[in-house]
Amino acid sequence: MLNLVLFGPPGAGKGTQSERLIQKYRLIHLSTGDLLRSQIAAGTELGIRAKQLMDQGLLVPDEVVIGMIESKLRENQDASGFIFDGFPRTVPQAAALDELLSQYRTSITLMVALMVDDEELTRRLLIRGQTSGRPDDQNEELIRRRVNEYNEKTTPVADYYAGQQKLATIDGIGDIDTIFDLISQQIEQVTGQTN
Repeated sequence: MLNLVLFGPPGAGKGTQSERLIQKYRLIHLSTGDLLRSQIAAGTELGIRAKQLMDQGLLVPDEVVIGMIESKLRENQDASGFIFDGFPRTVPQAAALDELLSQYRTSITLMVALMVDDEELTRRLLIRGQTSGRPDDQNEELIRRRVNEYNEKTTPVADYYAGQQKLATIDGIGDIDTIFDLISQQIEQVTGQTN
């Protein structure tokens, strides 16, 4: 089973690359945001609990998010693998994910980190903001704050996977196809598979 964590700051190109990875390797996309929304819409016990917390302006605790991921793993035990998007964001989340995956006799294969410098990210997000309508992509100060927060919070997670020899850093600036080829090469180097 191929399990990828796709990492990168806002504007790094994760969405574009994850779509291609899902298609090439037949992975199931596990976006924690999408999971939360679908569980809430379905009125599941976890969804109800998450909605109550969100309605109070509180963050959904790790155990609720892990519970949602577990239900997705349980539903898709015959999958070729998963791509984790937006999770884990902290070292405790990464450790909890490792523990959960071990219960299904699998583990994270590789964490792919798209590296893009802060100035390029700011430029990309301001351009995206012109078409997306998202207010957080139109304010340079907010963008810089988001990027700084991402860098501060997620560097320890990259270090966590580096400690397991599961970190691949990819230059996220350049041609989309070239970046995808570099990611694919890293995956194939680790798994020994070619598609």
